[in-house]
Amino acid sequence: MLMNQEQIKAIIPHRDPFLLVDEILELDENRVVGLKHVTGQEDFFRGHFPGAPVMPGVLILEAIAQAGAVCILSKPEFRGKLAYFGGMEKVRFRKPVFPGCDLTLQMELTKSRGRIGFGLGKAYVGTQLMAQAEMSFAVMDRPEA
Repeated sequence: MLMNQEQIKAIIPHRDPFLLVDEILELDENRVVGLKHVTGQEDFFRGHFPGAPVMPGVLILEAIAQAGAVCILSKPEFRGKLAYFGGMEKVRFRKPVFPGCDLTLQMELTKSRGRIGFGLGKAYVGTQLMAQAEMSFAVMDRPEA
């Protein structure tokens, strides 16, 4: 493990119950690999779906994006800033994610210009591709309180 959840919290603003990355396993300038332990104790399982829990696909995408935010906000020029979704294309959900799964989150930054960037995100359980999307983002200053 390269980073634990406390170290992740020092980079991105997400907190429980919405922090969806437990560990960072690999990190370089344009690629990150993170991990989400899907325990079944997550709050969203209370309603999705009672008796047949499945991690919502949009939260899988959010987890991928949070791992990507660790990558982009680790760059010196973006420290202390926020990364926002710009869009998603070619989204595909391949298989459902159930409690007990370790979800590997990969984001490869494919293009960037200033504060705007693009990446290819994928989520796996073992070697099985569960979801993927092309994502765009914008890095912005934090709003003043």
